[in-house]
Amino acid sequence: MVNFLFGSPRWQAISSLRLEHRIAYALERQMERPAWAPRSIDISVPSVARIYDYYLGGSHNFEVDREAARRAMEFMPGLPKVMQANRAFMRRAVDFALEEGITQFLDIGSGIPTFGSVHEVAQAARPGARVVYVDHDPVAVAHSQAVLEGNEDADVVAADLRKPREILESPLVRRLIDLNRPVALLLVAILHFVEDADDPYQAVAELRDALAPGSLLILTHASHEGIPLPEERSESVVDVYKDIRNPLIMRSRDEIARFFEGYDMVEPGLVPLASWRSRTAPEDEDPYAFSGFAGVGRTA
Repeated sequence: MVNFLFGSPRWQAISSLRLEHRIAYALERQMERPAWAPRSIDISVPSVARIYDYYLGGSHNFEVDREAARRAMEFMPGLPKVMQANRAFMRRAVDFALEEGITQFLDIGSGIPTFGSVHEVAQAARPGARVVYVDHDPVAVAHSQAVLEGNEDADVVAADLRKPREILESPLVRRLIDLNRPVALLLVAILHFVEDADDPYQAVAELRDALAPGSLLILTHASHEGIPLPEERSESVVDVYKDIRNPLIMRSRDEIARFFEGYDMVEPGLVPLASWRSRTAPEDEDPYAFSGFAGVGRTA
């Protein structure tokens, strides 16, 4: 059984890991599958959504995901802090959108909803706020469905950012989101997983053109700039994601700024994660909290 698993194409994504970890994965494959993990997914292959869940301290991940995360943390030990700073920005940005009177949220690349997700923040402050999550990862979609069961004002769509028309024309999106009114579009920690060959700028522009005036783009993106480590260390993290067949694209600040074409930037502009309207003094933040960039733009 173990020899069969190691020789299968599915095993190639983790073939570079140590033998004892491969054995652990093989044994885990024989364990009872938890109710939240769809039968259609291969739980022996790492998932970006589950790795992110692990960084945030969630429980919807497997040893294969935790091992990939630990490998990345060997080169950048502050990765969980980066993810926490990313999540904290998202909550501040949702609060800002509510202050602006926006009560519709379209979160693309939403991942696995852990504590403090968009619908929790928005609906706690404004009952009746509407939220649609979008992700192409079946685990993220399945878990979102379980979390949102009975919530009439939130739903999840299985779709891909690279196909914005499918998202915009989804019956679930049309049921909850009125594109004739301002919408907060969240692209949080997703664009750095879209390669240039897939033209992410065009996808973002197509989404922008569908939004009503006064809508917001809430965006974060990984970058070599601002990381408190030599660039070769962050490149090693990129290699870990490449090994699990999820290329991590580290764009420059100028390249990230291009996603905001057609938007007016909200103060303080495109800044390091922890610098966007944080209530914590900079000297009290972990240096890793300033890795990557965050910004909010408004359609005219």
